[in-house]
This record gives sequence, structure tokens and C-alpha cells, in this order.
Amino acid sequence: MTKQNEKTSEETNEPTVEAAEETEAQETSAEANEPVLTDLEKVQAEAAEMKSRYLRSVADMENYRKRIAREKQDIIRSAAAKVVESLLPVLDNMKLGLEAAENHPEAKDVTFGFKMVDEQLKKSLSEQGLEELVPDGEAFDPNLHECIAQQTSEEIKEDHVLQTVRAGYRLNDRLIRAANVIVSSGPTKEKN
Repeated sequence: MTKQNEKTSEETNEPTVEAAEETEAQETSAEANEPVLTDLEKVQAEAAEMKSRYLRSVADMENYRKRIAREKQDIIRSAAAKVVESLLPVLDNMKLGLEAAENHPEAKDVTFGFKMVDEQLKKSLSEQGLEELVPDGEAFDPNLHECIAQQTSEEIKEDHVLQTVRAGYRLNDRLIRAANVIVSSGPTKEKN
């Protein structure tokens, strides 16, 4: 039994000793692979890291400033669009009123005054970037026009705007309201 006890104790001690020797060998080889840095090299590495952080912070700040400026412009455009949208019915009613007043010669002076107001309002809005869309004769574009009817026409080609019923408007290249149009279906087709 003593021999067996000795073998068992030897077996348990051997792996432990071997494992310790391997660990020491790995630590020694890891230390040999790591370069030994001097104080100067450590400070230079730290300075390079700080410079990199600084440059990233400066770039982040510049991106933040640009984003805020873009958002500010978007807010201004959005606010302007809401004001202009609220004035579009006024423009429509002014146009209808002027068309009706042209049939009454006794209201010539009043009509002239309202035409001046209409032109001044349109000029002020165009200075803010408003563009009126009256696409008579142009090709129908579903992105800019809303077809409310189709009608045959000998003069206007098929899929072109025959008549603008209500003008559309674009503000700073953004569509505010599509133009309501009647689209030509081309010449009358004869049945055989």
C-alpha cells in the first residue's frame, strides 16, 4: 500500500509541478515579447493619444455646429411653409374676386386697387421663395400636378395639361400644393 500511496502522491504532484513550470515559461516569453518602454516613449505615446482625442473632439464639435445650422434652417423653412400655406387660399380668393370684378365696368377703380395688392402680395411671397405653378401645355407630372379630369383636345397632345383649374405652389424647391389640372386625352378617336 505504501507503494500505491507514493505513486498517487507522485501523480498528483507531477501535473502540478509541470503546470507551474509552463506558467512560468509563458510569463517569461510574454515579458520577452513586450518591448520595454522608456519613460520618454511612454510620455510620447500618451501625447499621441491625447492629440488623437483632441482632433476627434474638434471634428465632433464642427459636425455638431453644422448639424445645428442645418436644423435651424429646416425650422425656418418649415415655419415659412406654414405661413405661406395659410396664405394660399387668400391668393385663390383674390384671383377669383378679380376675375369676377372684370365683368363689372363700374368697379374698375376698385379692381385696379385689388390688382395692385395682389401683385404686391405675390411679389413679397416670391421674394421668400414661393413659385406659382401654372403648367398649361406642359407634360403631366404626377409629382407636381393633380389630375381632376381628362378631356379630349385637338390642339394639346395626349398626357399634357389642357387647363390649370387651381395653381400649384412650390416654396424653396419644396412642393406646397400640387396644381389641379385637366389633362388632355388627345384628339377624339373615331369608332369604325
